[in-house]
Amino acid sequence: MAAQIERIKACLNGRRAASEHPAVPVTPRQLAAAASAAVAAGAEAVHVHPRGADGLESLWRADVGAAVAAVRAACPGVPVGVTTGLWAASDSAGGAAAAARSRQQQVADWAALDDGQRPDFASLNLSEEGWQQLAETLAAASIGVEAGVWSVADADRIDGYQPSGGWLRIMVEVSGVGADDAVGHADQVLARLAAAVPGARPLLHGENDSCWPLIAHAVRLGLPTRVGLEDVTVGPDGQPVASNADLVRIALEFWR
Repeated sequence: MAAQIERIKACLNGRRAASEHPAVPVTPRQLAAAASAAVAAGAEAVHVHPRGADGLESLWRADVGAAVAAVRAACPGVPVGVTTGLWAASDSAGGAAAAARSRQQQVADWAALDDGQRPDFASLNLSEEGWQQLAETLAAASIGVEAGVWSVADADRIDGYQPSGGWLRIMVEVSGVGADDAVGHADQVLARLAAAVPGARPLLHGENDSCWPLIAHAVRLGLPTRVGLEDVTVGPDGQPVASNADLVRIALEFWR
């Protein structure tokens, strides 16, 4: 089981296209190089969105295995996680139900990956159809399960449920919220989550405008966080950064 994160996880690429930032890693080789640099900068775990040969996000076993194997070889002993975002399923254009069925089949196939290619953990969003079945599939494959909680409604969904292997961690993710509202929104979700899962120590993060305010808030609350080009391409001063490693270094300054 992947170790817990005390301070920071690096999220290297996400849904972001290489056209949005020249350092967004796409290929396994690029992911490995970005991961190695981020870990050297202080990241304790790495989260990636594997891509297919076309550069698009993929949940297919071969693409996931190639990405994880490359990162693991570059960062021995560092937990490596992947997305299960519904949008990345092969049938995502057919609607939520079709995408959920496709995703379920693709993720179930990860159990056939060897130890060097199988992710240590995977994130799943509680706002997406089929998340409970997917959580059990991941647990059965000995892949740690991260819950993505985006709202108070998601915190309601998690109340009374955990996968058979338990939650590796719960992530409170704030997106689509401006910098001025980010902390208030996060506190609402955190309060409901505390009632739903007593004793939980969630990972708190935002994206774009909410990224840096919530990294600062996570540090104030003693919670782990994450940063990377998936979430933001500029520093707290609004100036572009060079790489994922730069973002990790900047984020770690908040603990000082």
